[in-house]
Amino acid sequence: MFLFNYSRRPTWPVCVGDTPLGGDHPIRIQSMTNTSTMDTAACVAQARRIVDAGGEYVRLTAQGTREAENLSHIHRDLREQGYTVPLVADIHFNPRVADVAAQYVEKVRINPGNYVDPGRTFRQLTYTDEEYAAEIQKIRSRLLPFLRICREHGTAIRIGVNHGSLSDRIMSRYGDTPAGMVESCMEFLRICIDEDFRDVVISIKASNAVVMVRTVRLLVQTMDRENMHFPLHIGVTEAGDGEDGRIKSALGIGALLTDGLGDTVRVSLSEAPEAEIPVARLLVDYVTARAGHPHIDALPAPDFDYLCPHRRPTRAVGYVGGEQVPVVVTLPDPLQDIDSQPQQRGLCVRPDAIYIKGVGDIYNKGVDGPYNKGVVCGILRSCDVKQLDLPTVELTWGPTADQTFAYLHQHPETVVVARPSAPGRVGEVRAIIHRLIREGLSQPVIVRLDYSESRLEDLQVKAATDLGALIFDGLVDGLFITNAPSSPLAPDCPLSIAFSILQAGRLRTTRTEYISCPSCGRTLYDLQQTIARIKAATSHLVGLKIGIMGCIVNGPGEMADADYGYVGAAPGRVNLYRRRECVEHGIPESEAVDRLIALIRRYGDWHEAGQK
Repeated sequence: MFLFNYSRRPTWPVCVGDTPLGGDHPIRIQSMTNTSTMDTAACVAQARRIVDAGGEYVRLTAQGTREAENLSHIHRDLREQGYTVPLVADIHFNPRVADVAAQYVEKVRINPGNYVDPGRTFRQLTYTDEEYAAEIQKIRSRLLPFLRICREHGTAIRIGVNHGSLSDRIMSRYGDTPAGMVESCMEFLRICIDEDFRDVVISIKASNAVVMVRTVRLLVQTMDRENMHFPLHIGVTEAGDGEDGRIKSALGIGALLTDGLGDTVRVSLSEAPEAEIPVARLLVDYVTARAGHPHIDALPAPDFDYLCPHRRPTRAVGYVGGEQVPVVVTLPDPLQDIDSQPQQRGLCVRPDAIYIKGVGDIYNKGVDGPYNKGVVCGILRSCDVKQLDLPTVELTWGPTADQTFAYLHQHPETVVVARPSAPGRVGEVRAIIHRLIREGLSQPVIVRLDYSESRLEDLQVKAATDLGALIFDGLVDGLFITNAPSSPLAPDCPLSIAFSILQAGRLRTTRTEYISCPSCGRTLYDLQQTIARIKAATSHLVGLKIGIMGCIVNGPGEMADADYGYVGAAPGRVNLYRRRECVEHGIPESEAVDRLIALIRRYGDWHEAGQK
């Protein structure tokens, strides 16, 4: 069962130049240039940096036929310099551009949301069944010539659905839902099947990792039902930069890779394109190393809904479980007295963390005698200390599990700490919790994961990857991440990472959230510099979501649940949004950050740093 034991989903192989994917081929890594596609030298130089970093495909935007034609020059110059990397053209709004690009590159990405349907305006449209069928026929009539060109030139295609660019037609019938995203994709796939065109890769992406994971799971089930086995390109759009970008990407991509889904990966960071490659490589290598791990003989809970899971119902034990947000647990700083001065402790850097005191005593050494009560100090926002008895039992998957489960039946007021071992740790935690469900046990579960990492990026990516599937399955009541004391990393790193993971999984909010796209050739301003300026001005606004988008292709849609948006409208010009409504048009870029702050003030969402 894939829930407990890692294996890759079988897919059809797809030829992409001399670097095929799917089937038995390795999971491929890719990125996208952020230079103008009309600047041949800059595109070639950046493509080389991506390849030198380990990238296996390079994508470039083609807004019009001039850019599509220039792809031939970029392709030629790369080959002359000894680089045979397959190139992918990224097309929006104009299917004629896709026809041109297919003659010069190894793969063309088209977006069902704007390939034939007009750009979305968030209008509610009404169709009869006959009118809707006529719209599908329009897609078929336009797609068939493109497929003929691709077949003639040996060009693969990617059908790339974005949550932020669903058409008004799909939105009107299906809503802003995973089902709508899947149907948008399936309309195109059914035509490809009818035409026996199999060199197709699929992507369904969203900036919300929860939406992305649920949608890809639903897509795979839908394809399986229709006997389709196309390979998957997976990624989280607009993941951002720094720790948040890495964790959001690893959480979503890692959850899918853990379940064997994914044949090519892009980590979309608001950083230099070549910076994405090591993160993607780390993620892929970390998951695929699980192949052949010791078999976990477990059964799924009969009422578990993999496609649309809900948080597992649990009893509340102190601060843990029930309807409460998941807790974050950490070891205390051994150099400080937790009882006397909690507000001065080095680890007291986030509100509402739970600190375990006497960690060696809180776990049962055996299950025959009475369990030990560990003292837990809840660090509240006021930094007051509240003493709490938290009876805790550590549970691992293995020979002693039966004895521990019997013990749990006798002691319902207990918090379970699931502490698995690598490399099958995700499957082990799933096995533990699915057995709890099958046996009718409602104790909350804190997942403890132990690492020994010396690089911050390694700890961020591995922890988020391990926890992704568990969080999206609704199985987590708390996180307890540890790193080896001998590590050169700061001791509070696991704590910060745990809170970032919970925020990326939409389970609790402890900081400002930024939805920022990776820059590409369509970006209309200096994205990295602008993100830094906006973060510097707004990072104290805990709980606010701010979208920072380079252009309008996905901007208004992908940041649909953001409170405020900053979107490139034209060179040197910016539009400001409040939710999906554009409230200020064509602002000079030099004024836009200040005007964004003024907009937040106008709607009462601003406070000065240090104030609530």
